[in-house]
Amino acid sequence: MKNVFLCITLASLFCSACVGSFMPKKSWSYSPVFVSRETLENSVKYISGARDMIQTGKIYYCEPYIYVNERYKGVHVINNTNPSKPVVEGFILVPGCLDMAVKDNILYLDNSVDLVSFDLNRKVVTKRIRNIFPEPLPPEDYNLFEFDRPEGYVLIEWKKSNNKN
Repeated sequence: MKNVFLCITLASLFCSACVGSFMPKKSWSYSPVFVSRETLENSVKYISGARDMIQTGKIYYCEPYIYVNERYKGVHVINNTNPSKPVVEGFILVPGCLDMAVKDNILYLDNSVDLVSFDLNRKVVTKRIRNIFPEPLPPEDYNLFEFDRPEGYVLIEWKKSNNKN
């Protein structure tokens, strides 16, 4: 009886493993999002109040503030003076932003392909160095394809579209 039970158990495990390996994997389709060079250069803005955190990235702490990257969208500004009750003060809109650093009250950000310095006291862009970074790469599980880039436009993100089976 023990042998029959063992055989049935092993057979069911083997079959479930086989079926799982033949199941189609879910894949996503992505499309590039472009903005004009002029729009990119006027896109960095401070917005008061909280925003939902949806696709967060890097976190940077510069006492008493915490800066949380919202991938491709910008940076959440959180006042952590009272760590038991942090207050979200605002959001710095920065299309194409994936990375940041702070030094002497200047927040350095990637605005897609540009490096931007943002004065945290005055809440304004103080400098922009154009085309210093490569454009955002597509997701790792995505096959790169040729796409038409409108002249004078910059790629700022890859937008995920509906699931394909």
